[in-house]
Amino acid sequence: MAREGVAEAPLLARIHDHGRIGATDRGGVCRIALTDADKAGRDQLVAWMRELGLQVQIDQIGNIFGTRPGLSPDAAPVMTGSHIDTVATGGRYDGIYGVMAGLEVARWLNERKVQTQRPLVVAAFTNEEGVRFMPDMMGSLVYAGGYPLQQALDTVGTDGARLGDELHRIGYAGELPCGAIRPHAFIELHIEQGPVLEAEGLTIGAVEDLQGISWQEITITGQSNHAGTTPMHLRRDAGYCAAAIAVFVRGLAQRYGGSQVATVGVIDLQPNLINVIAARATLTVDLRNTDEATLQRAEGELAAYLAQLALEQGVEIAAKPLARFEPVQFDQRLVRCIEASAASRQLPQRRMTSGAGHDAQMMARICPAAMIFVPSQGGISHNPREHTAPAELTQGANVLLDVLRGLCDEG
Repeated sequence: MAREGVAEAPLLARIHDHGRIGATDRGGVCRIALTDADKAGRDQLVAWMRELGLQVQIDQIGNIFGTRPGLSPDAAPVMTGSHIDTVATGGRYDGIYGVMAGLEVARWLNERKVQTQRPLVVAAFTNEEGVRFMPDMMGSLVYAGGYPLQQALDTVGTDGARLGDELHRIGYAGELPCGAIRPHAFIELHIEQGPVLEAEGLTIGAVEDLQGISWQEITITGQSNHAGTTPMHLRRDAGYCAAAIAVFVRGLAQRYGGSQVATVGVIDLQPNLINVIAARATLTVDLRNTDEATLQRAEGELAAYLAQLALEQGVEIAAKPLARFEPVQFDQRLVRCIEASAASRQLPQRRMTSGAGHDAQMMARICPAAMIFVPSQGGISHNPREHTAPAELTQGANVLLDVLRGLCDEG
């Protein structure tokens, strides 16, 4: 006999209806943090929370919390959730799935008049993507005490807007002190955003750790000159140096193996003309590893290479840190709870690492935390083609239901 769980149709309806907010012509979603589309998405979320009888609170960085009371009101609550902002070319599931599943768990409990000992909180964190305002995962990072509130409010976005002003403009500059709700535990349900679960024919990923992230912006200053008349050995070519760095970091990742990855995602050349040697180049380097010592070693190798390259090529190279987060080990007891639920529902599963950053990694600083993954078709995310099968979305929500119920009844 099948175990009782979250109904598929209401979950899919919430995801579909919310996906209309900021919908793009290609079937995706563009709901960048603190834009008008984000405001509309927040308004809809708050309305749904209130329909479910949740007490809605907004904190000073704009994080949204909907609380379902417990029998022990003074007990630390169990929290779940994710984010509702997207990248410019986002899909329908990244972030929002975890928030909508949290609402469906609350609805399931309401319909059955289940009273839990601990309160249950559904959260939506501000500016997880970091597209308009850096760094990413800002709302949860501020909440966990890892980033000063005032510094976050004073952040200037890519469009020149100040974050604090935009929070006021859209009506989500709340009064609740950041970190005021101290969870008993935090569980985030999310699409994998990678190909592993689908490739292995699995339904549930019990995420046990998350890669550390090191972002740098590298600026190379050389000399602009004629592409035809300047001998190769006399060039101070910023464009060549940018390419050499891209090749170096790829080789570094291949040498290290394991979980090490390295990416050059942006290269900008000036003056960017076909017949002119580049005088200036700006590029980004993204290094990730599940081991902090190895990540530091990779950063050290890159720094040494930059110094060597500058000397050899007669250029100036400056590196500016953009973001730096240490690897996270999630709570082993919570990981086992996820595994136990999947096993009880006869869902094929595995333990796994998250290669992407998530709000759960910030919440792990202040409470036990873990993540549940469901497959991403083709491993595609941050793309209008992002898709997870309805049955898999529902099964992920069922595992979330099991884990939250257990945690909410703990003493």
